[in-house]
Amino acid sequence: MLKEKICRDLYEEIERLERSIIELEDEIIELKAQLRAKTEEVTSLAIENQNLRYKLERLRRTHERLIEMLKKMNFPIIIINENEDE
Repeated sequence: MLKEKICRDLYEEIERLERSIIELEDEIIELKAQLRAKTEEVTSLAIENQNLRYKLERLRRTHERLIEMLKKMNFPIIIINENEDE
C-alpha cells in the first residue's frame, strides 16, 4: 500500500516535470523566434543607418561643391548657419 502510494506520487511528479519541460521547450522556441526577429530588425536598422549616412555625406559634398562653384562665378551669396542659436 505504502509502496503504491510512493510510486503513484513519483509517477505524478514525473508527469508534472514532463509537462514543465514541454512548456519550457515551447517558451524557448518562442524566445528564439523573438530573438531572430529582433536580430533582423537590428540588421535592417543598421543598413538603413549606413544608407542615410552615405546620403548625408553625398548631400554635404554636393552643398560644398555648389558653394565653391557660386564663389568662382562671383555670385553674391550669404551663407546662413541654421545650427547656430543666433
